[in-house]
Amino acid sequence: MEVGAEPVLTPEVRAAEAALETDLATLRAHAQTWARLGVAEKICHLRAMRGRTVETAKTWVELAAQAKGIAGTALAGEEWLSGPYPLLTALDRLTATLAGIARDGVPPVPARAIRTRPDGQVVVDVFPVDRGDAILLNGVRAEVWMEPEVTREMLIENTASFYRQRDPEGAVTLVLGAGNIASIPPLDTLYALYAHGSAVMLKLNPVNAYLAPVFARIFSSLIDEGFVRIVAGGADAGAFLCAHPEVDAVHLTGGERTHDAIVFGSGPDGEARKRANQPVLSKPVTSELGNVTPVIVVPGPWSEPDLGYHAAHVATQKLHNAAANCIAAQVIVTPQSWELGPRFLEKVRAAIGHAPQRPSYYPGSRERVHVVEHAYPNAESIGVPMDGIHRTFVAGLDARNADELLFRSETFGPVLAQTALPGDDAASFLRNAVAFCNERLHGTLGAAILIHPRTIAELGPVFDDAIAALRYGCVTINTWPGVGFTLPTTSWGAYPGNTIDDVGSGIGIVHNAYLFDKPQKSVVRAPFAPFPRSLGDGERTLLPTPPWFVTHRRADVVGRKLFEYTAKPSLLRMAGTVMAAMRA
Repeated sequence: MEVGAEPVLTPEVRAAEAALETDLATLRAHAQTWARLGVAEKICHLRAMRGRTVETAKTWVELAAQAKGIAGTALAGEEWLSGPYPLLTALDRLTATLAGIARDGVPPVPARAIRTRPDGQVVVDVFPVDRGDAILLNGVRAEVWMEPEVTREMLIENTASFYRQRDPEGAVTLVLGAGNIASIPPLDTLYALYAHGSAVMLKLNPVNAYLAPVFARIFSSLIDEGFVRIVAGGADAGAFLCAHPEVDAVHLTGGERTHDAIVFGSGPDGEARKRANQPVLSKPVTSELGNVTPVIVVPGPWSEPDLGYHAAHVATQKLHNAAANCIAAQVIVTPQSWELGPRFLEKVRAAIGHAPQRPSYYPGSRERVHVVEHAYPNAESIGVPMDGIHRTFVAGLDARNADELLFRSETFGPVLAQTALPGDDAASFLRNAVAFCNERLHGTLGAAILIHPRTIAELGPVFDDAIAALRYGCVTINTWPGVGFTLPTTSWGAYPGNTIDDVGSGIGIVHNAYLFDKPQKSVVRAPFAPFPRSLGDGERTLLPTPPWFVTHRRADVVGRKLFEYTAKPSLLRMAGTVMAAMRA
């Protein structure tokens, strides 16, 4: 239904809208109470949510794995690692942030974690936070880079600004939950509550509305006090809520078309209003809308095991969650002159074909893959199809073609493309790759770089400058941008600068447990090779093959044990988690 259009109201629709009216009235009546609630009371709600998350985690994972057709397989580990685990860690980190605000008036960011780049840009080390992080994700590091106008002296006043307001006004935010990754709806709700001080109406996507009872249990203390409501429904319910005067702001995780339909209306009239920048919805709309995600493969002294490991890594970045990911790899960017390039692509094809089979559960996957197959007669179908869908690889795209379909449109399905760029050495290739990603590919949510540690050392500051030049909200080195999503202390969202009529990957951020007001991007770094091969490359890390790899034979066990350790840390649980992880 077009926003602003007059609907035909059946008795069922009238009853549903009446229930929504009641929920919105409750939120409005309690919004100011929530905005002005003391920090100690807000921490009590975080602790209640933590307990409910631990209590419901097993049910949550079982429901999601069953719905996605991966119950009883190692792939069910994805549901631990992208479901209750990131919510639990976010709750812990937000609790620490609010405790710091209560104690010192500011979040607990150690002075030693703050530094500046040569150009003056402020960078804050945000992961690992504690010893458990350092051991269980050994070698993984994350930073948040601030927008250029934030100086070191100004960082504190540009952090957790909501909590410096004397008498904030209450507000109601509508969160339109995503249907793919199960932790997105509760994490987005959490951010609206704690970063913006807003009461929340969470409308679940029909694809994962089966999780409504789980989320209702997790948020039960907030629901009881009138600060949160959770509803299901389709596009009609979403349109009704977006347009409702009791909703002050909207946040959605989804697609650009959905965003534009909400803001400008659908059909030719909506397109005309978008061109004229005349929205039908005038309230603030923030969003995370996906990305044509690049994987930049930098030439270097890769060994045969390196090629195989990162081929499985690329397959993971594509096939995690049946490729229904806003940050799924879509375009591999390789060097034209790299002698190992053909061998690497051969291994990528093999990794995609040998990855565990699973249903493409997300609606529309088949149709999107068929569009690509029709557009590219040279597309390779890899492996045994499920649900009539092949895993599809399209090699040799022309990097000069700005109109290339797979450069402009996110497939949200099992399609992977490749293009090659010139460059006589790693530095020149990297410059070309950064320019290509910034100028040719749609979206600015996340980008990955795969690069040997010796090449990083040889490049020196050139490599850091390349990271700085990439206009993406999350840049990862030797890991998947999905890891940036999972870490609670990184920011998650598009690179700043999008506008409502040219929204790209969205506007605004979520996660960001330190509550920085003006993050520009997050940078996540991981070991190039798993332990023990990492030691031969000079990387002092004990990280084995990460459990989010689709090839990990015990990912379900590791995911569960990692959650259990985080829920109740102990040396025994840590040892059990490490032992399971080492048996990939």
